[in-house]
Amino acid sequence: MDFINKLNPQQRKAVTAADGPVLVVAGPGSGKTRVLTQRIAYLIANEGVRPWQILAVTFTNKAAREMDQRVKSMLTDQATDGIMLGTFHSICARILRREVEHLPLTSNFVIFDSDDQERIVKSIIKELNLNDKLYRAVSIHAAISRAKNELIGPEEYPINTYRDEVVKRVYIEYQKRLIASNAVDFDDLLVYTARLLEDEPSVRDKYAQRFRHVLVDEFQDTNLAQYILIKHLASAHKNVFCVGDPDQSVYLWRGADYRNVQRFEEDFPEAQTILLEQNYRSHQNILDAAMGVIDRASNRRKKKLFSDRGAGEKILFHEAYNDYDEASFVVNTIAELVASRKFEPGDCAVMYRTNAMSRLIEEAFLQARLPYRLVGAQRFYGRREVKDVIAFIRLVHNPADEAALGRIINVPPRGIGDKTLTTLHLVANQANTSAGAILLDLARGAESPYYKSFTGRAALPLADFGGMLANWRALAPTFTTVELFDRIVKDINYKEFITEDETEESTERWENVLELKRLALEYSQRTLDEFLENIALVADQDTITDANAPTLLTLHAAKGLEFGAVFIVGLDDGIIPHSRSFDEPAQMEEERRLFYVGITRAKDRLYLLRAIQRGGRGMSEETYPSRFLEDVPANLLVGKTRTGRPATSFSSSRSSYGSPNTSNSSWTLPPPPRSAPVAQPISKFKSGDRVKHPSFGEGTVLESKILGADETVVIEFKSVGLKRLDASLAKLEII
Repeated sequence: MDFINKLNPQQRKAVTAADGPVLVVAGPGSGKTRVLTQRIAYLIANEGVRPWQILAVTFTNKAAREMDQRVKSMLTDQATDGIMLGTFHSICARILRREVEHLPLTSNFVIFDSDDQERIVKSIIKELNLNDKLYRAVSIHAAISRAKNELIGPEEYPINTYRDEVVKRVYIEYQKRLIASNAVDFDDLLVYTARLLEDEPSVRDKYAQRFRHVLVDEFQDTNLAQYILIKHLASAHKNVFCVGDPDQSVYLWRGADYRNVQRFEEDFPEAQTILLEQNYRSHQNILDAAMGVIDRASNRRKKKLFSDRGAGEKILFHEAYNDYDEASFVVNTIAELVASRKFEPGDCAVMYRTNAMSRLIEEAFLQARLPYRLVGAQRFYGRREVKDVIAFIRLVHNPADEAALGRIINVPPRGIGDKTLTTLHLVANQANTSAGAILLDLARGAESPYYKSFTGRAALPLADFGGMLANWRALAPTFTTVELFDRIVKDINYKEFITEDETEESTERWENVLELKRLALEYSQRTLDEFLENIALVADQDTITDANAPTLLTLHAAKGLEFGAVFIVGLDDGIIPHSRSFDEPAQMEEERRLFYVGITRAKDRLYLLRAIQRGGRGMSEETYPSRFLEDVPANLLVGKTRTGRPATSFSSSRSSYGSPNTSNSSWTLPPPPRSAPVAQPISKFKSGDRVKHPSFGEGTVLESKILGADETVVIEFKSVGLKRLDASLAKLEII
């Protein structure tokens, strides 16, 4: 077959491997999908394997469709008819419907989605008279899901704490409800199939005999239940072909277990291991940087990535003064690359550790009137938690704001149903006023003339919410924007509400709230009006979009993608790696792999960025360079030094910036204005000085130093403790 001759030696070795277990360790950009699909074509065309004797599993419907199309492009539709190719969940569903007599279900069982599942858990919590604020449905369900992924049933759920006991009680009842509804959840599809194959030898033998060849994509992302499935389905012929890269295992928080590679080698000791080390994506300098990082990981199989694309350009390391400058540098550099015709806008990507970090980058693009694409997340001002908090502040500012009230009157849930809300609006219309005004009056309780318009059960939560709103409005004239922000978030227990499921996503939701707080902090010396107006204007610009535009995404979302020029921002300790990993060796290893994944997305240019200071203007904190930067070979880096000294070579590289002869005028920005050299600022404060801040009151200077173009002052305030402030923005007064 022609396609065999186009493979490199290691790819060819994998595709044409003899029968038996094979583990293909495929480095990034090494053509793993090509190998997997050509292996299927080779088995059918050269080895006489019938299509229905082949099982190929992957993780997403998109990947399954791509594999199917590639195989059919090499063979005819007829030649491939009968291959069982799909996601783990879809294949398990097919098997379970055929073997339903072994299950406590009928063949027309339904699959409950996440909303259905959470609804059942909520009802169980209520019926068990559990505190639904202490035991949130999302959190309890997440614990049940983790248990299922590890094949732990409700009766075997281990109890070490009282919370574990609660989870077990809910788990037992939850499973009963699913069976009574003739339903399964997504985890059950895996669990039922794994246990069926384990407990029913006749069923296991039937499928293990049928599937002469089992092929698995993204093997490093499998959980325990998925591994058990693979093991049993390959138990008869032992022809299991697993493709993956343990160095790209970054879904520990979703249940992925990198130890499955070790389990595979223990269960199939005769397995042949083939390394795919030739990279077709990146220049060698990028690969060498990636290897420098990943070679420091523990317990890994060594491999050496190489490219025939040449060394390429060195990696640019940029150390910005703060995160605003970091975002500006990214946007300006992308504009240069596009204006100079080196890259199309869509060839560029900006990657960050958490979604909360997108705000400053989004705003930098919006201020430059340049389009961007956000992958895997809502735009910052469109995120639920951001819109919630903004709505609360809008309502305090203007109680007649019906849109804001409608959004958050029952956030977090406070027992105000649709019927009560309808009555509230009806009463407001009859009184010729706003629903917000009625709420404020209801804060007086039974003294309010509107109180009797509602039943006692409905009136109480309305009066409580009206009381909170009245209190916030009373505080607003004397509070700064950030103080009001903090008070609202605390009074409604918003952190507990959005982090109830204790997942990576819930942590990111809270980080988005903190990012919005940073913006509020910048408006501490300005009015609430100005704060809300700025948000409205920026959010309105948020619609700038273009298919051919730079991509903004997290490092997790970048997995499997590639771009001509990649910018990785936030290379500070506590961000990359994330601070949650500091005391968890396994998580720290995953953070290292995540950085490796980010580096290997770049084809031609790689930019690594960090900021000396992060935080709201007027109250920023010094950062430390990411520990992973030390692992990037110094000879591969150009740009700013790791000590933060600016490199003079940068300014000269912008001489053609925004030149009029560029083909993409929307990406042309005006050149920066020429200006006289900025004089080094003189320190105004010294240790021991007594100072006064408009919001924090009086305090004592502990330390002061010049950093960049500003003076950073560390102050111990009587009211709020230790703060690090930028003197030019903090409006400090020596007393």
